[in-house]
Amino acid sequence: MPSSSTTHATIPPTVWLGRGRHAGPAAEDVLRLRLQQLKDEAVLHDFLEPPAEDTAGERVFEARWLVPEAVTVRARLSLAAGADGGRDWVLVAEAERPWDPRWPSPATMFWPETPDEAWDHEPVTGLRFGELNLLPEDDKDMRRLFKGAARASWAVHVVVHEAMTTDRQGRRPLTRLLPPSLRHRVVEHRAAPHQFRVVNWALRDLGVQMPRGGAVVLPGTPRASGSGDHDFSVRSVFLDGSEPVELIDMVTRFAVSPRPLPQGADDAVTALREQWHLLTLEEELDRERKLVTMYAEALEAMTKSRDLYREAAERANEALAAYRESAQDADTAARPVPAQAGSPLQQLTRTFERLKGARREPPRS
Repeated sequence: MPSSSTTHATIPPTVWLGRGRHAGPAAEDVLRLRLQQLKDEAVLHDFLEPPAEDTAGERVFEARWLVPEAVTVRARLSLAAGADGGRDWVLVAEAERPWDPRWPSPATMFWPETPDEAWDHEPVTGLRFGELNLLPEDDKDMRRLFKGAARASWAVHVVVHEAMTTDRQGRRPLTRLLPPSLRHRVVEHRAAPHQFRVVNWALRDLGVQMPRGGAVVLPGTPRASGSGDHDFSVRSVFLDGSEPVELIDMVTRFAVSPRPLPQGADDAVTALREQWHLLTLEEELDRERKLVTMYAEALEAMTKSRDLYREAAERANEALAAYRESAQDADTAARPVPAQAGSPLQQLTRTFERLKGARREPPRS
């Protein structure tokens, strides 16, 4: 079977990607208060809200902090108008080394960790991170939910099946047990015992199946190459309040595995890297040095181009002068050369003329 010629860039290992929706009012004020609070507590080194004219009209917030082992993280959050009057946010963070899921979640560096702040809605499905989300009873609604989650969501979606009706301990969200950096990137869907067949019918188009009493991660779009369905499913999840070690391992492996960038994520990563405003003094000096070097190289290129142009013009003028000289010489050579007055040719001509005149004279009587 021929392979597709289309290639997709993968998520850089140093990058954390997140997207959500703030459903409440005054999202900008919530962000400013949280950032200022963490700066005052020395959690953040600094933060900045660049002017709108410098961010193409977007509302953007930048922040910088350190994670364990003194690794610097830079993060950029942008806001846009969302559905139902909410605000959609895109958050990209990049560290100086490959991202460790045990590091603090970049989302909590911008948003407060309080349940009354409704910033943690996944924008495609409308469901919330960190909560147990029951699957709809309608078959078509369930199928539509899975398709949307797999094709358009940036989040990791995991479907967990309850083999039997669970108690209060079993109904606690499993995402709260994930490493900190994954808790705002994973959406947990919970299937009731009687939904087993319907769930697998709805998952059929995605090419994955949920084991009875187990769990499966939905593949994203575009799908990661080289990963089989069995790599990201577990056969048993015990919903008794204990830590589901196998499930946590599976979700973590999926989250850190090389996966294609979701649609729109490439622009977000580029904006973080190329439109960064929150510079340290050392970074500002380094940027100025690079600008000076760039201008010097441009000036050198212009000077070299000018010299080459001047040399080419001089050669062209020389070639034109040589052409005109050769044309003049050729024209002179083509003209008839007039006979000189005292030349032998003229004397011979005059002799013949005299002879002709003598023959025409009549004899004298």
